[in-house]
Amino acid sequence: MYWLCKLGLTSLLCLIFVADGEYLIGLGSYDMTGPAADVNMMGYANMEQVTAGIHFRLRARAFIVAETQQGGARFAFVNLDAGMASQLVTIKLLQRLKLRYGDLYNEHNVAISVELSIAQAHDNLKPGSIFINTGDLENAGINRSPSAYLFNPPEERARYPRDVDTLMTLLKFVDKNSGKSVGAFTWFATHGTSMSRDNKLISGDNKGAAARFFEDWFGGPNINASTTINKRPNSLSKMLKKASKIKATGGQECPKNASQSSKVRNYDGSRFIGAFCQSNVGDVSPNVLGAFCLDSGKPCDFNHSSCHGNDQLCVGRGPGYPDEILSTKIIGERQFQKAVDLFTSAEEEITGKIDYRLVYLNFTNIEVVLEGNQIVKTCPAALGPGFAAGTTDGPGVFGFQQGDTEINEFWKKVRDAIKEPSQYQVDCQKPKTVLLDTGEMFWPYAWAPAILPIQILRLGKLVILSVPGEFTTMAGRRLREAIKETLISNGNGEFDNDTHIVIAGLSNTYSQYIATFEEYKQQRYEAASTLYGPHTLSAYIQEFKKLAQAMARGNKTVAKGPSPPDLSSVQLSFLLDPSGDSPPPGVKFGDVNQDVKSGSFKNGDRINATFWSANPRYDLLAEGTFAVVEILRGEKWAPVYDDDDFCLYFKWNQKFDASGSYGFATIEWEVPEEASPGVYRFRHYGSFKKTRDSPIHYFTGASSGFTVS
Repeated sequence: MYWLCKLGLTSLLCLIFVADGEYLIGLGSYDMTGPAADVNMMGYANMEQVTAGIHFRLRARAFIVAETQQGGARFAFVNLDAGMASQLVTIKLLQRLKLRYGDLYNEHNVAISVELSIAQAHDNLKPGSIFINTGDLENAGINRSPSAYLFNPPEERARYPRDVDTLMTLLKFVDKNSGKSVGAFTWFATHGTSMSRDNKLISGDNKGAAARFFEDWFGGPNINASTTINKRPNSLSKMLKKASKIKATGGQECPKNASQSSKVRNYDGSRFIGAFCQSNVGDVSPNVLGAFCLDSGKPCDFNHSSCHGNDQLCVGRGPGYPDEILSTKIIGERQFQKAVDLFTSAEEEITGKIDYRLVYLNFTNIEVVLEGNQIVKTCPAALGPGFAAGTTDGPGVFGFQQGDTEINEFWKKVRDAIKEPSQYQVDCQKPKTVLLDTGEMFWPYAWAPAILPIQILRLGKLVILSVPGEFTTMAGRRLREAIKETLISNGNGEFDNDTHIVIAGLSNTYSQYIATFEEYKQQRYEAASTLYGPHTLSAYIQEFKKLAQAMARGNKTVAKGPSPPDLSSVQLSFLLDPSGDSPPPGVKFGDVNQDVKSGSFKNGDRINATFWSANPRYDLLAEGTFAVVEILRGEKWAPVYDDDDFCLYFKWNQKFDASGSYGFATIEWEVPEEASPGVYRFRHYGSFKKTRDSPIHYFTGASSGFTVS
């Protein structure tokens, strides 16, 4: 038995085969939302981007497929609403899975996962079938480094209609006994950068939004409206009169699991699960209107993506510009709508052999044989000045431009004070100029990974290439083409032109970007972030071809290679735990600080209320909620929206004055078109400690009533 899994810009995959085409399938989903306050957010490397609330919750969505016979092979795929994961996460997860399942899941069959989503999927295994479908999505991504793409040979570019890949691949899971569809996951290349570097709300970005829309679509025409009452008040005046009598409850202590009872969606394993995974996303932006100068409104410089030499003025625009949340919604909807199209028309059933290959490689010194038997080598990791310039999705540091191959004297002195690169490194990385010599920096631990995993997963004629980084569009095309050719030429007829090759990006660990040799010459962001030098892509293709050849020929004796280090003992954290919270005298947590304005609201309005609250890091309220919109049903309140909804925002901030520091939670609701007329109120949940060593207490409080007409 063997499992292989993968993490994408939010995903993890594992696949398995059953000889007769029948499978056991299991799906699971679990809340993985992190601390909603005080924690620096990943992706943009912006030290000022610190969490201050939740737009919608993050989830780990798991799929397991297993052979029907006792002890048969199996795989698990977990899609994470996150940018990437580290090797350390994989190592620690495997340790926990071993405690739960023994040797059932190991480094060979799990790339990255979240334990409880796998446990739920494991418990839900049942006979099922898998179908595959593909189709083009044209308007969810553009190339953010088009000048670098043009460095690729014109005859190669002429083979493709666009400078981004538009193909979406979908797998559909069906319960064999009931005939009911139980889940699906897709691969499509577009960055999760619809939300900008200034956003401070936890968000799954456009991929997480697509998953939320897909799951709610399958759950019914309106998951939220289904829990509301059909009986409407007779008139607006009666609603207003009833709402005026509903006053804020004041803060009250409540049980630990109270917020779970206010969840709108039930994640007990019975819900349909949809995952939107990443592919060769390196140079693909969801900001499809293009990049423009903030000062003039004109298009940015084509070669450097700057304005008058200033990279910080050049910013991409999403389809909802200037509203980044609207852009997130639109790009998410486009992926969701295409997935629905592929899902409803999927007819090709997956059958055939399952296989896998995995190897760990030290990418800092791989010998690569090029055409003509020229031998070159990869380099220790390094970042160039184009990395510091950032991208049109998130501009970087002033003083740098994409395409820079020189460093001014000031930044050179800063670099050398941190670590002056060796002459070997300088020569190896050319034409990149080394700005950060991460591959030669080892205190307090290695600044960049050296040992990386590469994997090939096979499920019939579906072949998944799990890569630990972000391949550019053309780099991904070259890898897919090389592996398909290798499989066909060595597979004795098992593979043909109908074989589906999918790149699963950002798998298992993260090693930044992989540009083509030609793109590397221009040193835009993706090339400057190609860690292991100009021959990085050639090394990947060479080593993947070895794995593909072994798979095609049935050779299972591939050496695993050196294991990556466990760096948990040397990790550093500078974020202190909350030390204890208390409201002002005469105030309780959960009391309303600023109530909802009186009157009636309509669809599209934004309504808010602010509560006295404690730091949300005391308890993440996993599978619970910090914020709820309740509707009055007769004499009882029913939850209709929570902080897992795209239209509801939970915001937390801390204010300081002469008497001390106090926390505030704001619930903000953009009334959606499908919201039913009625009487509503907000409810807030939270937790606190009176001192650092005291037990956690839980509280809740509700606002006054208001109407939506």
